Amino acid sequence: MNLIGISINHRTASIELREALHLSSDEITELTALLKHSALSSGFILSTCNRTEIFGFTKDGKYNFESLLNPLLSFKKINGLSPENFDKFFSCSAVKHIFKVASGIDSLLIGDSQILGQIKEAFQTSEDLSFIDSLTKRLFDSAVKAGRRAIKETFIGQGAVTISFAAVQVVQKIFSNLDSKTALVIGAGETGELAATHLSEKGIHKLVITNRTLEKAEALARKLNAESIAFENITDNLHLFDIVFSATSSQSFIIGKGSVVQMMKKRRGTPVCLMDIALPRDIDPSVRELENVFYHDIDSLNVIVKQNLKKRESELSKVDKIIIEEMINFFSWYNTLEVIPTIVSVRDFFESIANDELSKIKHKVTEADYEKVEDMTRRLLGRLLHYPTIRLKEIAELGKNPQEVINHSVTVKNLFNLNENSITTDES
Repeated sequence: MNLIGISINHRTASIELREALHLSSDEITELTALLKHSALSSGFILSTCNRTEIFGFTKDGKYNFESLLNPLLSFKKINGLSPENFDKFFSCSAVKHIFKVASGIDSLLIGDSQILGQIKEAFQTSEDLSFIDSLTKRLFDSAVKAGRRAIKETFIGQGAVTISFAAVQVVQKIFSNLDSKTALVIGAGETGELAATHLSEKGIHKLVITNRTLEKAEALARKLNAESIAFENITDNLHLFDIVFSATSSQSFIIGKGSVVQMMKKRRGTPVCLMDIALPRDIDPSVRELENVFYHDIDSLNVIVKQNLKKRESELSKVDKIIIEEMINFFSWYNTLEVIPTIVSVRDFFESIANDELSKIKHKVTEADYEKVEDMTRRLLGRLLHYPTIRLKEIAELGKNPQEVINHSVTVKNLFNLNENSITTDES
């Protein structure tokens, strides 16, 4: 199977490197076009706060990781990254990785409930860009099935398991009581909404929402019995908040160090927590140098990550079992793609010999005798080919290793010389 993939993620790279390689929706569209032209026949690109990944089926059938890595680095104009910053996958390992991501066990927070939706969005983007074929579609369906089964059949995602929830837990460690605190949430997308919802559930005293599109902020504010402010008024109002969550898709800082300096002057040094859960980041990380400013980004969640892992360790083996089952199902289907053409070729080969021999006697016997010989020939072919056909199908359906199926198919084709363009039926 000529499926390959590369991944830079929370295990292999710092937030600075992940941030540098994060792709916006427009960039994914441009890079997809580049990959379609140069390296892949089909595939998808996934870019979230914790990973940027490219997976696809190569045009030349080779496992050339540079064909993915070089376009990505050239596209983002980044130098100096080490090969160790990328995980590399091919064939079975690539399928397993995709299934693990969809099941939430490869996430920073084990059981992350957002990742399955992000996987779906990545595949939908590829489909919209005509970067999906039947094989990739089947891979996608199998990955989604594995993810859904993990959620339904295990407790891996029990409770709130998102970056937003973990970030709120960090805030609670800074401010033990939220019922006297005011919070601003910047961004009304999925991550921002989750953060606002969790803050509301934790009893925050006052919650304010802002978004570039004010109507969206107002809608979320009504839903959570909160308030909203215009996006352009953020800087002037920063000093009013003890907690600021930011989760937008901005490609540049929304809150700079200078704004926070002014904020702290107006607050007369009263501590503030700035929680940046966006990637690229929304808040200049140098603000962590300021006194009484508790700045955190996604990589600051290690304590919560460890607690989450300990809580869900017992479920990992259950999810692994689901992944193996779905991999077997996927490869059973995939293996038939190699075997079925072989079966058809073998049947065509024997049919051609039978037809050739029947044509030689057709005008040498009576019509009644010819019909009897023809009927006997068809039945003989059926009996001769029955067991080989069944056996090849069994190998395809039960074989966990695609190479084993390919080897059997190649042996059969070589045995009957089925790789030739024409079939010679005359005896030599």
